[in-house]
Amino acid sequence: MTDATTPGAGPTSTAGAVPPVGLATRAAWAARDWLYAVRWQVQSLGPTTADDYRDGDRPPVVVIPGVYETWHFMRPLMDALHDRGHPVHVLPVLRHNVRPVPASAREVVAHLDEHDLRGVLLVTHSKGGLIGKYAMASLDPDRRIDRMVAVSTPFGGSSLARLAPVPHLRAFRAADPVLAAMGRELEVNARITSVYGVFDTLIPEGSELAGATNVRLPVGGHFRILGDPRTREAVLAATD
Repeated sequence: MTDATTPGAGPTSTAGAVPPVGLATRAAWAARDWLYAVRWQVQSLGPTTADDYRDGDRPPVVVIPGVYETWHFMRPLMDALHDRGHPVHVLPVLRHNVRPVPASAREVVAHLDEHDLRGVLLVTHSKGGLIGKYAMASLDPDRRIDRMVAVSTPFGGSSLARLAPVPHLRAFRAADPVLAAMGRELEVNARITSVYGVFDTLIPEGSELAGATNVRLPVGGHFRILGDPRTREAVLAATD
């Protein structure tokens, strides 16, 4: 099942209704979600390098992971895109992505300038989608970025962020000045595809974005959605 919707325009395609998600199912999804995150933190120590993805003759892709994530978290989607012929760029300079959104967005744009990338597709996860939207709306006057696919991004903030013990997590509050300002940037939303599950461990409100193409998948969790085949198909469909 996939629901593809554009807010205000009604569903553009629907492949079935979303069944209610019970408490036991949510708990099981949450446990599997954190196990997935731990596994990919360990796998990020493996031998795969960014240079393995740089070749290809289709439009370039730049991936931006979420907070505390290295680019290795994006490898399930990177593999699929690279197999389709896209050169895939990563930004090791972001490290574990704990800096403010504007600073990280400037690093993204600097990479585009340095490598003269044009017609770029951003593929992002969580905070990466906020970084991507900031770059699109505020730092890309030449429109090097064509569009973005964001997976599990808190475009409207997360109610859990107010409980966070550190500032770089409290920045995901809906009232945060940067996030609130981005919420008023509506023009670029038409170039964004937001992919998210029926239950998100860290974003109870979900990731629907007004004016964007919203793709809701029957997946639970914030991290493991990256490795789900349905997410891969949704991302590839958005690139095509």
